[in-house]
Amino acid sequence: MREPAWRIFAAEYNDANHVLEAKEEKAPKYVITPLGAKVNRLFIVGVLTDVEEIGAEGIRRRARISDPTGMHVVYAEAFKPEVASILADMEIPSYIAVVGKVRIYEPEEGVLYLSARAELVKEVDAKIRNYWILEASRSMLMRINAIRDAMNMKNPTSRQLKELGYPPLVAEGVAEAIKVYKDIDVEHYEFLMREALSFITAKKEVKKDFGEAEEKMLKIIEELQGENGAIWEEVINQAEKEGISKDIAEEIISALMDKGKIYEPQLGKLKIVT
Repeated sequence: MREPAWRIFAAEYNDANHVLEAKEEKAPKYVITPLGAKVNRLFIVGVLTDVEEIGAEGIRRRARISDPTGMHVVYAEAFKPEVASILADMEIPSYIAVVGKVRIYEPEEGVLYLSARAELVKEVDAKIRNYWILEASRSMLMRINAIRDAMNMKNPTSRQLKELGYPPLVAEGVAEAIKVYKDIDVEHYEFLMREALSFITAKKEVKKDFGEAEEKMLKIIEELQGENGAIWEEVINQAEKEGISKDIAEEIISALMDKGKIYEPQLGKLKIVT
């Protein structure tokens, strides 16, 4: 049976540190996240922020894809040359959809690096990205509820969770997560989910031309961005020091995003499109 592709935010996937591996030869490996996603395949939609050619044997390209909670790292390997070619030809930033398998690198015991091995890649638009955020949030909310129900059980099992109406994969993943993760910070993931949803609901339609103020904001972002991006609050604070009110600064940031001059490599950070 083909494994389902999970709509999962980068923050939850990257927080995972447990791999479930069957003893049978060639059996699939599963990454178990703190909220109990039992992931063998992923469906990622976000902003392509970086693509680089990799010289390591068997790997053609490494890409970084930003969603509202963080960054997915995706590899295009030699046996999928068409995927590597698509990534190489895409503009940065662009909205991108990727279906891939979990890629697990464990250089030593207790150290786990997670990424995805791309199977399919396609350029998409903001409408598809926003729909993916809704679907990923819906999936996360189900697991949050399942984790809470499991926390109220003395010795939670997948059977008990299935009896409450949760799908088998969710029930199995949550039962495993409860065993291996201590003190799961459910509120943290609720906050991330709300922030992700606000990312698509709080956008303003901006049609004004702010003239010189736009150039000033671009300069501020460029000076503050470093390698990882300028922190939103620091940009606003600097703008106020230079005579641009907070409300106008936020409108200019939205306008610059609409014009494709800046983007968010991750939530709350800004970078210039080069």
